[in-house]
Amino acid sequence: MRGGRVGRLPDYAVAELAAAKKRLQAGGMDVIDLSAGDTDFAPPEIAVEALREAVGDPAMSRYAFQVGLTEFREAVARYMQRRFGVELDPMTEILPLIGSKEGLVNLPLAVLDAGDICIMPDPGYPAYIGAAVLSETQAEYAPLRADAGFLVEMDDLPVARTDRAGLVYLNYPNNPTAAVAPRDYLERTVDFCREHGIVIAYDNPYVEITYDGYRAPSILEIDGAREVTVEFHSLSKSFAMTGWRIGFAAGSAELIGALRKVKSYVDAGPFLAVQRAAAAVLDRAEELVRPIVDRLRERRDVAVSAFQRVGLEAPNPQASMYVWIPLGDGLNAAQFARDVLEKEGV
Repeated sequence: MRGGRVGRLPDYAVAELAAAKKRLQAGGMDVIDLSAGDTDFAPPEIAVEALREAVGDPAMSRYAFQVGLTEFREAVARYMQRRFGVELDPMTEILPLIGSKEGLVNLPLAVLDAGDICIMPDPGYPAYIGAAVLSETQAEYAPLRADAGFLVEMDDLPVARTDRAGLVYLNYPNNPTAAVAPRDYLERTVDFCREHGIVIAYDNPYVEITYDGYRAPSILEIDGAREVTVEFHSLSKSFAMTGWRIGFAAGSAELIGALRKVKSYVDAGPFLAVQRAAAAVLDRAEELVRPIVDRLRERRDVAVSAFQRVGLEAPNPQASMYVWIPLGDGLNAAQFARDVLEKEGV
């Protein structure tokens, strides 16, 4: 078998942990799984009921293609206007996705040529790396540093990289550091990317998972962002619907049209019945997310308290479902994770 792009793909850590979990469970170990951002909550009842009704409609079993369900597009537009004050044309500036992950991976194929530079945070969501490898673009890593608030500061990157860059992945609230992006950061980043012709892939699946009065923004609120940004949203994290695989992209008609064209060769769109259920959820998003966030806040407080009791430097994150903890000198994070799994079942 020839190596090709597959040979350049790194192993996907969460998939490896899932396999190890099954092996340990088969051996009788009770495993506590903290490896992925996947809650154990039930999805909203309104989603279940809407899906149950929709699957009984034969029209919902037809090809969705990229147009998808108009009522889902319109529900997205209402949500973006209500939540962020962002007005979008539901038919040209919104695109249904089979979960935001596939949109993030397909975007370089829509906006870059082979050999172009794709900037991504380090550490970051592994899908970004896969996107660069599969599109044969050059991944350039922007280290996330605590002293910089874990922000990707475009001005701090080498000029040679930014001059050749065509795309940057940004993700706030952040996975895995839980950092949030101040408005002035978003403003200067949008200005920089407009000046240098860099497309922003703004990965925003944790926008509703915020605590202690903090409300995360859409980057599309920033003047000029729409012309250089595709923002990705997902119902997975906020509404305990990870397996449903439904999300959406939003941005200018030009950028959304490019992504839509790529996807027309890759997939036939999300299941129409799931789009109908997602539309019902988005129309009540702020209400439905509240109990899920309340439970995540309780878990955050318990976890942070426990980590601090054993002497770990655990911050109290304002958003997301992660706590980013330094292990100390001499401890390798990957090895630590394997040891905790094999020895303690976590």
